[in-house]
Amino acid sequence: MSLQKELMVKIKEAMKAKDTVALESLRAIKSEILLVQTKSGASEDLTKVEEIKLLQKLVKQRKDSAALYLEQDRNDLASPELAQVEIIAQFLPEQMSQEELKNIIATIIANVGASSMKDMGKVMGMASKQLAGKADGKAISAVVKELLG
Repeated sequence: MSLQKELMVKIKEAMKAKDTVALESLRAIKSEILLVQTKSGASEDLTKVEEIKLLQKLVKQRKDSAALYLEQDRNDLASPELAQVEIIAQFLPEQMSQEELKNIIATIIANVGASSMKDMGKVMGMASKQLAGKADGKAISAVVKELLG
């Protein structure tokens, strides 16, 4: 089932359940999809890769907002953002564990022949392509720095 069809089903369920947080999150996803489609002029569905990037962007925006609110001691504003993160993350592929991430990045480092922090760009490029949607960019970067540093 495409993301848009799945969204419509979930939106209907959220409406019936009167779940305002879920409804707001799902509508945000739908809105972002429509914006991307109208911007590109395509009426077709997005590719899986485009969908994952879009969802990751939405999750990142909400996590950043929540972090900002928590810094300012505004838990009342941070908790809805974190609740939306949980709902949006349901549509993302399952994230890799730290161990799996280290193993794959170690393999990439060996394949690229990286030996120092100077090679971080090469490793990050390969890792970002290979791990798209399976791991957060910050997590990938942290593991690459750890293994190269």
